[in-house]
Amino acid sequence: MSIQNLSTEFDVIVVGGSYAGLSAATQLARARRRVLVIDAGQRRNRYAQHSHGFLGQDGREAAAIAAEGKQQLRKYPTVQWLAGAAAQATRLGQGFRVTLSDGRGVDAQALVLATGVVDELPALPGLAERWGTSVFHCPYCHGYELMQGHIGVMAVGPLSMHHAMMLPDWGRVTLFLNEAFAPDPEQLAALAARGVTIEPAAVKRISGHATVELADGRALEMAGLFVVSRTHSGSPLAEQLGCEMEEGPTGLFVRTDAMKATSVAGVFACGDSARAAGNVAMAVADGAMAGVAAHRLTIFGAQAA
Repeated sequence: MSIQNLSTEFDVIVVGGSYAGLSAATQLARARRRVLVIDAGQRRNRYAQHSHGFLGQDGREAAAIAAEGKQQLRKYPTVQWLAGAAAQATRLGQGFRVTLSDGRGVDAQALVLATGVVDELPALPGLAERWGTSVFHCPYCHGYELMQGHIGVMAVGPLSMHHAMMLPDWGRVTLFLNEAFAPDPEQLAALAARGVTIEPAAVKRISGHATVELADGRALEMAGLFVVSRTHSGSPLAEQLGCEMEEGPTGLFVRTDAMKATSVAGVFACGDSARAAGNVAMAVADGAMAGVAAHRLTIFGAQAA
């Protein structure tokens, strides 16, 4: 959809065209609501080739799942799709105005924010280049494919204890402290009970597939590495609108209720930007709920949210 042919008034604007946004927009399209999806094309799992743990789609290419969802959505005649960025969102009477990156405004009665998050990785040479291929954050998404091999956990702080305690169900785990985390005696005992090897030496770089090069000259080959990323919202819209935020273990996320309504009436949020942790299956479920709730608002008003 070129911007020249874009309508300016919609029932609902969905910002974000990944799994959560697609799911929300599909519910609205099936209710024959006029929907605009604004998508900047920054799907969080674009670095991963395959998606796992999503019922009926296990092992399928992540990009193919999103592409098929988009294709199916765009068959609905009340949907318009804009490949681009939403720069600003403001209250406009009983609804909202979203300003696009070129300055043009589009209006709607309700907004669904499915803007995702951006992962911030430790500044360790070789780590970012392997993100999504041999460096991961979600054991449920990627642990099984490591075939019970040697798995490394790159410590970034106390939260890495969680990774180290979980991952022995998927392989033989080494926790690389890397001067970022010092387990106390109780934690050391818990790690030992789970069979976790502790490696205290500093890490110099990651090379090869997932080889951890240590400052003392040793190189330990791993089937895969896990690291806790810090996250921040992929868009400033929620904060611009005044949505309440909540501090999660890896960063701020938008606070919502069970119907995915934010603290701002008429604004809904779903996907990774609106929960402390997530995956594709959770994003799709959240999006469906947000889409249904936004539809209810177009009928009954803010009291329905």
